[in-house]
Amino acid sequence: MCYSIWDYGTLTQKERSTGITGRILLNGGFFFKYRIEVMKKRKTARIILSDGTTFEGFSFGTAGSTTGEVVFATGMVGYPEAFTDPSFKGQILVMTYPMVGNYGVPKGPFESKHIQIQGLIVQDYSFDYSHADATRSLDEWLKEEKVPGIYGIDTRALTKKLREHGVMLGQIVIEGKQPVKEIEDPNERNLVAEVSIKRASTTGKGKKKIVLVDCGMKENILRCLVKRGVEVKRVPWNYDYNNEEWDGLFISNGPGDPMMAKETIEHLRVAMEGKKPIFGICLGSQLMGLAAGAKTYKLKYGHRSQNQPCIEVGTERCYLTTQNHGFAVRESTIPSGWKLWFKNANDGSVEGIKHSKMPFWSVQFHPEATPGPEDTEFLFDRYIDLVKKS
Repeated sequence: MCYSIWDYGTLTQKERSTGITGRILLNGGFFFKYRIEVMKKRKTARIILSDGTTFEGFSFGTAGSTTGEVVFATGMVGYPEAFTDPSFKGQILVMTYPMVGNYGVPKGPFESKHIQIQGLIVQDYSFDYSHADATRSLDEWLKEEKVPGIYGIDTRALTKKLREHGVMLGQIVIEGKQPVKEIEDPNERNLVAEVSIKRASTTGKGKKKIVLVDCGMKENILRCLVKRGVEVKRVPWNYDYNNEEWDGLFISNGPGDPMMAKETIEHLRVAMEGKKPIFGICLGSQLMGLAAGAKTYKLKYGHRSQNQPCIEVGTERCYLTTQNHGFAVRESTIPSGWKLWFKNANDGSVEGIKHSKMPFWSVQFHPEATPGPEDTEFLFDRYIDLVKKS
């Protein structure tokens, strides 16, 4: 591979004004802009794990420090949707795919109103982006949302560390600042309460009414329900819907330890005394398991990707799924009357449970995708069919 740098005189006035001071010619035909001046002025930053392991890189996004649980995700695309997923609340995200930012950031739609990650770690940040829908760079978006990022990190080494040890607490420390002595574990907070809506609202029209419990809901869940012709009442995580009229109950995804959402679990227990359809996704699956009497546990490094293989128990079908969670239902504690529905083909963890007789079922993955495969969106159709028949 042959590289040669073109001189400053070949640049346009606009390029010079943005700090680009050279071009790189790759293999005699493809041009890449190289921001030499930016590189000279960039600030250093560190990611420091709770055991003292330190990786040094360069700051982008907001020039600040932050703390959180350091996790990794393996998706190659879809970062605008992933970063706005409320399930990432309290977490510093490591992207294993090396190049991030090359297609910028669109106007939307996103999965929530704001970026939810605490911080971002990438190997190679693309300063120049190109996409028809892009309105700004990832760097600009992170600055708007006051989220710090680091690039130039050996993300392979960092990911191997997290895989071997498990997810760890950590902190991003900007040049000139000192690390904090103690890092708060976000899983000890009720993160669901932090990301849930505060007031109920109604969307869509239809003869059947769904109560959607927002525990940190991705917006595409609401879109998937509304486009199937039902009225959806979206309610806060601790809302008591048991004294109201509805045809189906839906429990959304969300962040953190499901045991923190005690009021949600208690309301679910009451709802399960009835016979109306209930469907849970991601955290919603864990909450349904707890309400049924099962136990949950924390996975070593979680499932955060767009290619998790899930086998439907009793069949030979395996679906590729999008996932973002750090806890799961422990299979050995699934109570009598309930059964395993889906199982992870990689580690054997529970990916779905359902009641043997009642219309109660849940999946640990995201059938609404965004980002990722849409192979399991048909589960929304099955659920709505159950609601219409009830």
